[in-house]
Amino acid sequence: MIDLKTLRDDPDLVRESQRIRGEDPALVDQALDADARRRTAIAQADTLRAEQKSLGKLVGKAQGDEKQELLAKGKELAEQVKAAVAEQKQADEDSEKALRSISNLVQGAPAGGEDDFIVLETVGTPRDIPDAKDHLELGESLGLIDMERGAKVSGSRFYFLTGNGALLQLGLLNLAARKAVENGFQLMIPPVLVRPEVMGGTGFLGAHADEIYHLPDDDLYLVGTSEVPLAGYHSNEILDLSDGPKRYAGWSSCFRREAGSYGKDTRGIIRVHQFDKVEGFVYCRPEDADAEHQKLLGWERDMLAAIDVPYRVIDIAGGDLGSSAARKFDCEAWVPTQQTYRELTSTSNCTTYQARRLSIRYRDENGKPQIAATLNGTLATTRWIVAILENHQQADGSVVLPDELAASVGIKVLEPR
Repeated sequence: MIDLKTLRDDPDLVRESQRIRGEDPALVDQALDADARRRTAIAQADTLRAEQKSLGKLVGKAQGDEKQELLAKGKELAEQVKAAVAEQKQADEDSEKALRSISNLVQGAPAGGEDDFIVLETVGTPRDIPDAKDHLELGESLGLIDMERGAKVSGSRFYFLTGNGALLQLGLLNLAARKAVENGFQLMIPPVLVRPEVMGGTGFLGAHADEIYHLPDDDLYLVGTSEVPLAGYHSNEILDLSDGPKRYAGWSSCFRREAGSYGKDTRGIIRVHQFDKVEGFVYCRPEDADAEHQKLLGWERDMLAAIDVPYRVIDIAGGDLGSSAARKFDCEAWVPTQQTYRELTSTSNCTTYQARRLSIRYRDENGKPQIAATLNGTLATTRWIVAILENHQQADGSVVLPDELAASVGIKVLEPR
């Protein structure tokens, strides 16, 4: 959540962030009112407790009728303290809820929604591919993808990666994992089921809660990205960041309900319910977060160079950020059969928003605990297969993999069956 001090000291800044996101600025006033009620409740409870303590000292010295009168007053005061404490507890909960309803403060992102991004750079030139086949037609003819049996086994938007298709994904993710380790990331294979406090702490149980699979009997959530368990990894801890940021790369299966996307990208593996991903995750001091964000974008670009596809880098608008991100850059690859760019990577600077909710801190130069910053970024995922197949298809129906990817997969040319 945002810093309560910022809310109190500069509510107009928070209101403007809400407007840039297209969210309700009135939430700021509701949070301020809840905070005022909380402070009043705390003061009232403290006053009554102090009065109760003073009365206790008088009782010890009193005798006879005076003592009985003081004891009666003490009993009445005890009930008042009990009620005040209950009111304080409720006020605390209301204030916390109101503060959590406000998304992270936008930092430099343009205003608007999904279509209001700014193109920062375009890399590479799309090839002219006469009679281009889409990734599913290629995947089926090359024996890589089986959507029909995926639907038979699990329903729509599920699939099998078969033969060289499985090897292609493993090689792609292995390449991402190797590059991450070479750049100082610790490789992790995290749990894909997490507790509500971890899912909520990362900000995914707000506006996008309907995207998440929930197991009610166990009260656990299936993750849509390993960002979630990696954020929870250091919850309620004080980190040692004296040697610089902590960087993790999580390899996991990911699950998304894709609620509200019916009729969109139903063909192939662009928008599916289960996929694999290698995700970079960083803990750092807040003053280092912008630099780490650029580094994450650089590592994503290095991976895109390895698969050799045309792409563009975009600055995501406030209304499309998600509640935790202060700023987000996406890399979108050219998809020849759609004649457009589609998202392959996303990297977000979440500043102190997630760490404050999950109580993740570090010690500053004076040894005082401070809230850390968190960032995340895609290093490779199943969807990349779409861009790889379509951009590297040949006239004879084969796909020639770029050298660095081919070395990781162990195959240079994917031939029709």
